[in-house]
Amino acid sequence: MKKLFLLIALLIFGLAVNAEGITLTGEARFDWVDMSQIQRDSTIEYYHDILFGDSAVKELSKDEFKQKFQSFKKDENYKEHYMLAKDDVKETKDANICSFYYKNNILIIYALQYKNNPNNVFYYDPYGRLRYVDIISENYPNFPYNSKQFKSNGKLVSAIYFKSKDLQYMYEPDGKFRGVWYKEKMYDRKGKQTVIRTNW
Repeated sequence: MKKLFLLIALLIFGLAVNAEGITLTGEARFDWVDMSQIQRDSTIEYYHDILFGDSAVKELSKDEFKQKFQSFKKDENYKEHYMLAKDDVKETKDANICSFYYKNNILIIYALQYKNNPNNVFYYDPYGRLRYVDIISENYPNFPYNSKQFKSNGKLVSAIYFKSKDLQYMYEPDGKFRGVWYKEKMYDRKGKQTVIRTNW
């Protein structure tokens, strides 16, 4: 459940945030349900190869992660950010904020996407300790782009290919296809609807 919640968190930022006033655009025709199984499998493989191909980053060593994100390991302003997140403030002049609750009332994680560093999202616990990082491809916020989420030990959590605002392909860390989101609905490999989200 926690894993799904963090995957959806990534989608919230991916769909809702503009960098430097750029308007996100992008449309995609959705015909997943009408495709043949061969076509769906081919599409799944195509985006899998983009996200997990030979040149793709699949994991970061602890040293690589530490070197890359050392300055974000602790949120020095965690008390302020925690209170803003708890009050459901979505944006400050420096960062976009997202709040994640347990049973709708206990804030367990807040995420920061700094406006001067829009290609990363940092997820912190209530004490300001870094738990997860999203690494978003350089072409963000223009579609298509992709994003990968890593634990603070460098282990991959998920990979998502954002074809448009309405259409995303989601994969597990081992490369297994999780589903395709179209607007608020997720569909599996067979074209069956599996999940509905409320944040689209």
